[in-house]
Amino acid sequence: MNRKARSLSAIVLLSALCAAPAAAQERDTTDLEKLRQQVEAMSRELEELRLGSDVVVQADTSVYGFGPAASKVYKAGQGVSLGGYGEVLYENFAGSREDDEPSGETDRFDALRAILYAGYKFSDKILFNSELEFEHGSTEDGGSVSIEFAYLDYRISSTFGVRAGLLLPPMGFINELHEPPTFLGARRPETERFIIPSTWRENGIGVFGDVGEVSYRAYLVNGFDATGFNAEEGLREGRQNGAEAAAQNFGAVGRVDYKGVLGLTVGTSAYVGNSGQGAVLPTDPTRTLSARTFIWDLHGEYRVRGFDLRGLLALSSLDDAAEINQLNGLTGAGSVGERMLGFYLQGGYDVLRGSRSGHQLLPYIRYEQLNTQDEVPEGFAADPANDRRFVTVGAMWKPVPNVSLKADYQIVSNEANTGVNQLNVNLGYLF
Repeated sequence: MNRKARSLSAIVLLSALCAAPAAAQERDTTDLEKLRQQVEAMSRELEELRLGSDVVVQADTSVYGFGPAASKVYKAGQGVSLGGYGEVLYENFAGSREDDEPSGETDRFDALRAILYAGYKFSDKILFNSELEFEHGSTEDGGSVSIEFAYLDYRISSTFGVRAGLLLPPMGFINELHEPPTFLGARRPETERFIIPSTWRENGIGVFGDVGEVSYRAYLVNGFDATGFNAEEGLREGRQNGAEAAAQNFGAVGRVDYKGVLGLTVGTSAYVGNSGQGAVLPTDPTRTLSARTFIWDLHGEYRVRGFDLRGLLALSSLDDAAEINQLNGLTGAGSVGERMLGFYLQGGYDVLRGSRSGHQLLPYIRYEQLNTQDEVPEGFAADPANDRRFVTVGAMWKPVPNVSLKADYQIVSNEANTGVNQLNVNLGYLF
């Protein structure tokens, strides 16, 4: 008999004792004492079961686009919710580049991330959720400690809620859902690092909810800071991460997903906003920089019957690129891109599906292409090394759903023939 069945039995026994006729009092005292002890034991178990369901919630489903561990607070009873994830990454680089010149790369073994999710549910309508991130092992050796997100939700209904604080803009797959066991690949896709600059967080306020088979999120956030834009990483270094962020300019970001077919997610998201943050052009102090920034993505995912299929297309455009180059002192092939483009397609299949082991083993392949200088302003050149392609082949083993070991080999090429192949091994977990 499982715990729930025994707990229900305890309720029946308690009712029987309360309603027992006077004749029951004549039963043997020893038998009554044994029965009393059994009822008390079952009552304690019932209470423990009730408390346990409030305090210990499994990290097994995603809510509002967040990963399973980050979603725990939504399923918990009133009070504190704790979760987390982590990953360790080993990278082994080839000794030579595409053009047979020495790569100059040093192999790395990195305690990449250790994350703590802490949330508090004040009521069924109001909750707090946060992510505290430790990166690269130690702040003494290039690591960092950051608040990845920290927000309050006010859920007016299942179809509409308000969210405010340090937010993750809801773009692509990885920016919100980045726990290692939830996606294929020892390393995150490059398109979702440089075209969509994940992990990307900004201060703001917005709305979220589900309407039938459609989910949505829309936020107003502080804009990028164009003084961080560059040729190789695109918009990535323009993120302000909630740290005394300049707020002369704001941006709007929104997402819509359709989930009407089992295992299928299809959607789109977009961001638009100025990134000048009041910067004055050095050659014309009467002019401030606008730097209108636009990001758009189209994404789809299908997970059913052992298949794990995913695809994403992302595009970014940037106005006033020449003026940004002037502000940042960028010349020649160091120009920021007026247009940045990337996409990837990947697929995996669980070859242990249907076996009695309970394990999962998913061989996978991913093809990816991106260019952070797909177009540059007149008078500047594009660096061919920024037109990149990646072919990733590997496998993910999951002995339990929340623990993963991933290993893959990446064939890296670019138009400058300076790509360096690498072997990656990632150990990840979430709870």
